[in-house]
Parts: sequence; C-alpha cells; structure tokens
Amino acid sequence: MFPPPNMNRTPKFRVIFLLAVLLIAAIIVIAREHRPSFLRPGLRLYAYVSTSDNSVSVVDLVKLATVAHVPMGGTVAAMREHPIRAEVWGVSSNGGFAWVLDSRTSRLVARIPVGALPYSIDFSPDGRRAYVPASGNNSLSVIDCGARQIIARAVTGAQPVAARVSSDGKLVLVMNKKDASVGIYDAAALQLRSTIGVIPEPEDAAILPDNSVAFILSRAQKRLSVIDLRKGQLLTNLELAGVPSQMILKPDGGELYVLSPESHGLQAINTWTHEVGDYLVLGSAPTRGALLADTGELFVSDAAAGSVTPVDISYRRVSRPIPAGQNPGALRFDPGDKARLLLVVSQASGDLSVIRIASDRASGLLTMIPVGDQPRELAVKLF
Repeated sequence: MFPPPNMNRTPKFRVIFLLAVLLIAAIIVIAREHRPSFLRPGLRLYAYVSTSDNSVSVVDLVKLATVAHVPMGGTVAAMREHPIRAEVWGVSSNGGFAWVLDSRTSRLVARIPVGALPYSIDFSPDGRRAYVPASGNNSLSVIDCGARQIIARAVTGAQPVAARVSSDGKLVLVMNKKDASVGIYDAAALQLRSTIGVIPEPEDAAILPDNSVAFILSRAQKRLSVIDLRKGQLLTNLELAGVPSQMILKPDGGELYVLSPESHGLQAINTWTHEVGDYLVLGSAPTRGALLADTGELFVSDAAAGSVTPVDISYRRVSRPIPAGQNPGALRFDPGDKARLLLVVSQASGDLSVIRIASDRASGLLTMIPVGDQPRELAVKLF
C-alpha cells in the first residue's frame, strides 16, 4: 500500500518554505546593516572569488547571489581590489600576465604581460602603480594603473615570489625565494638600495607602520626574520612553535600575530622588542585570519574543523567557533565604514560563507553562496 501523493509533497514543501524564509531573513539583515547602499543610488557591494576553472565568480552581497563567472585565461595566483578604482586586479601564474576586471561591468578589460610565473601583486598607497614580481624571469614590473601599461622593470634576485609596498609608498620589498634574500627598492626610481639575507624560502613580509622594520615569513621554516629597512640589515631570526601560514599586524604596529596550522594556534610577537610572547591554542588547523581593527577581534579560519574562530586579541580570549563550510580558507570583512559582514571562502564545498559580525550579539552564519569548484582567492569591493 502506497501513501497518498500529498504526504510526500508536504515535507518537501516545508523544507523549501524554511529555506526561503532563511534567505529572506538574511537579505533583511544585510539590508539593515548596509543601509548606505540603499541611501546612495547605484552603490554596490561585490565579492570576487577565484575558482579552479581559471575564472572569477562575482557575488552580489545584497542579492546574495553569484551574478557573473568571468574566465581569466589562466590560473589566478593572486587577486586584490584596487584601492581607488572600481576594479579588481590579479595575476595569472601560468599565463604570465596581470589582469584587470572592471567592477561596474564584471568584464575582463585588460591583460598586461609581466613575465613568467607571477604570484603576487601590490599597489602604491595612492593606487597609481602596481608592482608585480615574475619568479620565472627574476624581474619586478611596475604598471601604471591608469594607462594599464608597464612603465619600469628591475632585475631581482632568484625566484621573486612576492612584493610588498611600504605604507609611505617609498619602498618596495621583494622576497627572493631561491636566493633566501629580500631586496629593498626605491619605489619611485626602482633602484635597488640593499639586499638582505634571511631565512630560506621567504614568501611574505609585514612592514611596521613607521616603515622601519619588516618581519619576513617562510612557509617552510619555523622561524621569522626581522630586518632593519633603514640600515638594510638582518636584526634577528625568531623561533616559532610551528611552520607559519600567515602574519597579521596589529593596526598600531605593536604586535604581530603569527598563525600556524602545525602548532594549532597563534603566537603574538612584540614588534618593538622582537620577542615571541603569548601562545594561544585555536583549533585543529588555524590557517588564515582577519583582524577587525575597531574591536580588536581576530577571526581565524580552521581548515580542518570547518569553522571560523573569533579571538579577542586584547584579552587573549577564544570564543565559540562559527560554522563556515568545508575547508574554509581566505576571509575578508566588507569594506564599509564599520564592517558588518565576514566573508569566508569554503574551498571543499565550493561556497562563499557570509557571517554576520556584531558587538552587541553573537556572530553567526547568515548563508552560504555557491561560487564554483575549489574557490581560493577572495577580494571585496564597495563601489
């Protein structure tokens, strides 16, 4: 004997109805907490997520939907929102070019050849120039962002994998992975000022706000190098609890927070004395983090646990983890005057998790938006 057809339909209808209610509630929350987007006609809030098919998914964070999927023509190795233009820039490692995505049209508008195997991009503080090292060519290219043309090139050390510009726009640091060195360049003339030997396989730099000292990270070493940018010399190497994945600098420059999946936690470093301080256990594999400057709250993605852990940095308190899909990685806040959303790339589930953050109540997952297979890089633009 078979049940009447309407008995099977009722549970399905309830599920669909419940999902619709949750989606509408999430839209209402975002609408309220991003009220300026409704007061100023034409203002949009988009997220950009790279996917394994060499494309970038464009997500409307008010509609909570993917509105475009743009092929880049090569692997997206790095992606950044432009500081002043309504554009998102990135580099393709196997294509050997930098690319420009117009935020208003969601179209690829430029490809700029920079040399073999570029893995990073950084901008001058005024947004006029972009700096791209090519690890296969041992070169550093400078791009005029308005003209979208290369205006200068410099020779680097062996296998430059990252470039970082100082906050005053006067220096460019280039991490030469094969040479185990950091090149310090004059940003305007692109002349090499000094080369400093550091830990093996350097991949990233955190520069203090006064541009006096930089901390150099290697994802192959349990150490950080500390270098003096004015004297052009190595100050010390700091021993860590585990191989680091990311450095996060406190806005005032007083502390540097180093995440390590291997050690399951975070280490705080005093940037003035160059001493390793407190250690916090955060979870199974804390990998990426984002610091909310106005509250001092750090959100850390745990790739193994499938969650994001809030950490009160001032009091060294760890709060209850927030679900964030499978294998969460890159995470960013929305770029409003006061951040209300935390966006997290869920690599294994192919989603962008949207988390509501607030000081007067517990943060929580609003929704998950499908963006494509194996998403990795993330940028956010309000325009």
